[in-house]
Amino acid sequence: VQLQASGGGLVQAGGSLRLSCVASGRTFGTYGSQGWFRQAPGKEREFVAAIRRSGGSTYYADSVKGRFTISRDNAKNTLYLQMNSLKPEDTAVYYCAAVYRPIILATIEAEDSYDYWGQGTQVTVSS
Repeated sequence: VQLQASGGGLVQAGGSLRLSCVASGRTFGTYGSQGWFRQAPGKEREFVAAIRRSGGSTYYADSVKGRFTISRDNAKNTLYLQMNSLKPEDTAVYYCAAVYRPIILATIEAEDSYDYWGQGTQVTVSS
């Protein structure tokens, strides 16, 4: 499985961006989850949002609730992250991730739960 993330860029505070992540390879089945993580300069990578492959339940970090929306287009094998009301503290490299096997729901925010990672796309929010 390969994940290709895109859509990052430079935006002013209050603006919006939509990230995309195209998956290729053995992505069939309904188990697992897809998610977005981010890593700001000098900080550890952190969970942003996730969506379960079965049922489509979504989960968000408190810092992005109400501003970001995770979604997917199964026909296009594409995961999205719509980011609105962006803040300078959202500046980071954003990574998409996926796992295609059952995982414990309580671990959906953990990096170790995901088997596949995209290359990252830079999001910079200016004040």
